[in-house]
Amino acid sequence: LPTIRRVVDRELSLPEVAAAHAEALAVQIRVLGLRRAVLTAVAERGSTPEETELMHRLAQLSEEERRRLIGDFLDAAFGGLDAAPAFAGVMRSMTPELPDNPEAEQVQAWVELAEMSMDPDFRAVVRRMAEDQAAEEVRSDTMGPRRDIAASLRDQVGPALAAGIDPASPQADPIVAAFTAHYAHLLGRPDDIELRRRLATRLESVNDPRRERYLQLLAVVNGWSAPESLGPVFDWSVQALRARTQQ
Repeated sequence: LPTIRRVVDRELSLPEVAAAHAEALAVQIRVLGLRRAVLTAVAERGSTPEETELMHRLAQLSEEERRRLIGDFLDAAFGGLDAAPAFAGVMRSMTPELPDNPEAEQVQAWVELAEMSMDPDFRAVVRRMAEDQAAEEVRSDTMGPRRDIAASLRDQVGPALAAGIDPASPQADPIVAAFTAHYAHLLGRPDDIELRRRLATRLESVNDPRRERYLQLLAVVNGWSAPESLGPVFDWSVQALRARTQQ
């Protein structure tokens, strides 16, 4: 009634009042959307009261608070490495950007991604991957343009997977030789049994399912296309390497 009186008395215009109410409703809708997303996730995951409280807090973080949380995670993973400048693009590509009016699935993905980024074990896994890659980056500085290992494996191993070639079979020998030769060139080392064991260990680390899950969640939050799963490629490659490095 006081607002109506101010409109009648021409202290406020009707468009001004409508705009203020529309803005207030937008805020309420966003809050309700966040609550709905969290409650849906709680119902689907069977969360404990403690987990539910954490999910509510993560969903309601401000943009600045979200940036600090992810920034802390990325600093823990990539900070202080010799090849840190080379990781600038990687860090940007791993940064979630929750929109102002997110869909329920984006909120749920953000909450799960934020939980992962705070997990000390997951941080250690990503740090280990970054350290391995940093060592390769430093070593390959004088080797000319380098091709991403994952891309090389996808192109070389993908057809073998599609053809149903057993990774331990003789038919797999030239495929293994091709990608180990690429890795040997990258490191400037001979393609021997020790290098193949090192590559198998490297691929096992990269193939941690949590890494792929993070990228899937990131795509949902940022509205990107779902990333290609390289798990089968890594699995095949590791099996092929292990079969050829057993004493």
